[in-house]
Amino acid sequence: MLDAAYRQFCEHGIHGTSIEAITDDAGFTRGAFYSNFASKEELFLALAERENRLRLELLRDRFDEVVAPLGRTSGKPGRELTEGVIADILALQPENRQWCLLESEFKLLAMRDPQVAPRFLENMRTFQRELAAMVDAALASVGLRFVIDSGHLTRLLVDHFESVMQEAILAGEDDAESAVRDSIMRTLPSLVHSLTEVRS
Repeated sequence: MLDAAYRQFCEHGIHGTSIEAITDDAGFTRGAFYSNFASKEELFLALAERENRLRLELLRDRFDEVVAPLGRTSGKPGRELTEGVIADILALQPENRQWCLLESEFKLLAMRDPQVAPRFLENMRTFQRELAAMVDAALASVGLRFVIDSGHLTRLLVDHFESVMQEAILAGEDDAESAVRDSIMRTLPSLVHSLTEVRS
């Protein structure tokens, strides 16, 4: 059902997708839909939770390995090494263009609907907290830490990534994923390097 919803939402948008279109795509009945979800919005929240979990799991499987080179130097790693690690982290990410479109659409829906907003907001905050904890643990394992609160920095980085992806989509980039990586690599390595220090 979630896979069918993803396909339909990507093709037609949230408002343009009917419950019947989702159940037909999934090969289920309308009754089967309502035995699992109270509404189309609840289905999308479940889809958002799945996509965020997928991204965290992809990072968690390889994050320590990718960050490990930062611990092989004495003192603070150089900017070039930080740049290589960030490039490797970005390469772990799944395709984000379609998900950015859907998340942007649903964020607007959540801002307009006070019944949807709290769960959407908590979903977003949970993702950012878990990502910040993962980054903290990985940096600690190589003797580093951020000089500012990791939660605030993680939110800044996630917002920046979404903004750059939205701009690439608006600009009609043929390969939005590559355009986003190129843009982020021009700014993020210097920012992360300047905000990282050796743990005392």
